Amino acid sequence: MSDTIERVKKVVAETLKIETSMIKDESRFVEDLGAESIQSVELVAAFEEEFDIEMDEQGALGVKDVGTAVTFIEKHL
Repeated sequence: MSDTIERVKKVVAETLKIETSMIKDESRFVEDLGAESIQSVELVAAFEEEFDIEMDEQGALGVKDVGTAVTFIEKHL
């Protein structure tokens, strides 16, 4: 899991242009990290590219924080 969470944090930091040190496991993308709606779409695309997975739209909508993203991604690896 630690590899996945580190990769998720790296993707989030790059996409939202913030420091990885600001990102906690429970950080919510919009409320805590300031993601705007277009960045939410960019995050999904970045996760798909980083992990070589396909995130269905319905499932992706449920991914609101770092921990949920890790769980979702690990199910699809």
